[in-house]
Amino acid sequence: MKKIILFVFILLYFTQCGSVKKHNAHLTELIPIAQLKSDVNFTYRKLQKLHPNLYWYISKPALDSKFDSLKTRISKPITPLEFYKKLSPVVAAVRQGHSYLYPISTQMTKKETKALIKKGTGPFSQFDFDFFDNKLYVVKNKSYDKSIKAGSEVIAVNGIKPLDLIQEYNHYYSSDGYNTTLKTATSGKRFTSYFTVENGIKDSLTYTLKYNDSIRLVTIKRYKEDTIKKKEPKTHKKVTALDRKKSRATRRKKRINGYNTDSSNYNRNLDFMEKDSSVAIMKIRSFNKGNFRTFYKESFHKIENYESSTLILDLRDNGGGRLNEIVDLYSYLGDSTFVFLDKSEVVSKSSLMEGAYLNGGSFGVKMLKAIYAPLVYGYLLLTVHKHGTAKNWYATHTRPHKLSTNAFKGKIYVMINGGSFSASSLISSNLKSSKRVTFVGEETGGAFNGTVAGFMPVVKLPHSELKIRIGLMMMTPSHKTEIKGRGIFPDKEISTTLEDQLKGNDPELNWILKHLKTNK
Repeated sequence: MKKIILFVFILLYFTQCGSVKKHNAHLTELIPIAQLKSDVNFTYRKLQKLHPNLYWYISKPALDSKFDSLKTRISKPITPLEFYKKLSPVVAAVRQGHSYLYPISTQMTKKETKALIKKGTGPFSQFDFDFFDNKLYVVKNKSYDKSIKAGSEVIAVNGIKPLDLIQEYNHYYSSDGYNTTLKTATSGKRFTSYFTVENGIKDSLTYTLKYNDSIRLVTIKRYKEDTIKKKEPKTHKKVTALDRKKSRATRRKKRINGYNTDSSNYNRNLDFMEKDSSVAIMKIRSFNKGNFRTFYKESFHKIENYESSTLILDLRDNGGGRLNEIVDLYSYLGDSTFVFLDKSEVVSKSSLMEGAYLNGGSFGVKMLKAIYAPLVYGYLLLTVHKHGTAKNWYATHTRPHKLSTNAFKGKIYVMINGGSFSASSLISSNLKSSKRVTFVGEETGGAFNGTVAGFMPVVKLPHSELKIRIGLMMMTPSHKTEIKGRGIFPDKEISTTLEDQLKGNDPELNWILKHLKTNK
């Protein structure tokens, strides 16, 4: 038995190594013209077959023209990355933020990944960057070189100007609709990914930095902190009942609030701003990770007990997540019994079956899916149907929901920005109808009138091996706006500046607290 297990392990190891080696060799291969054009046709067919509202923001003749024009412009064999740069702007023209082409990049085996991690923190990960007024800045220095000041402008990295790379890659993806705030809010965080796609993972980078009109070159290398500590005499500290209680409480909080190991913070937090607990602030970084039902139940019970009259809901840079979570949260914030979504449009029963269920997975997983396929298709036959039109609909969260017993009835402020996308935009759309809610910040990156998301399979193109993600469900909130293709606009528009971020100043929150005192 041990020999069989060892054989399987060795087989899997060499299979993975061979797969990675083959993938990396493919990066520099020139793909023949006929195969490139075949992948263009494949992409458009998949979009038409799976995407339920492909022509929401672009007409069919206009999109047809873009795909035809691309095929005409392909006149010579090119690499997968060069093909990505030609095809992705056409996919982005659909203006659906959940549907996009993935750039192809170098892969590593598990052994190589472990070796890289062992070498320490990379030269990008030693800084936090943000993008203001078309300039990239270091907003936090976590490197071993403490002479680098927060607020330093990054003029170039290995001679490459950040603005050039950001402007180029902004053509390769889209927000939902016509707003521009998503790209503004996320460009600083995306820059390192763009650079890595173009140049691979580096152990050393040379930064050209500008601070107070002084320009200098700084080389940052991969860095590993010295973990070797002097041996200290062992002390046997007695673990008390209080220690065990605190440990259990910490583990429970991580499980319920959702703990982000990389950033060492919680996905959800509840705090109180005033001494009398009259103002509660709930920060939600994303609608995933953690036991959300327990968190909201306990949080709103605490808010009720503390008799808080104002709730500040912070959805800034919340990129979305689970639909079930935002419906549960809305049950504590709504004014009355509510229907959260209209029926979701889908292309067909087979689009969900092929796109969401049968797509992807290893050979073993595919075999298991095939066994249960009749049951899944039977379920889709009962849930996907036509209603009044020739379109197909999938009913999810379309029934009336009752408010939770301790739903909040006071004043609500919602902080939003360009990083508020997907699920955070859906809940904001419904909250916008309430007279108790005031929005503060910037226009959301997600559209007011909904998005095409839900199930989002990733499909590989046969020749270039690029991958495209496609949303399968058109999800629209009950409350809508007549303004097409824009996000939720704030009632009070405020933008965080570089100076605010460096000083730890929160202008949106400050305005809310001042507004409360002024209108008390």
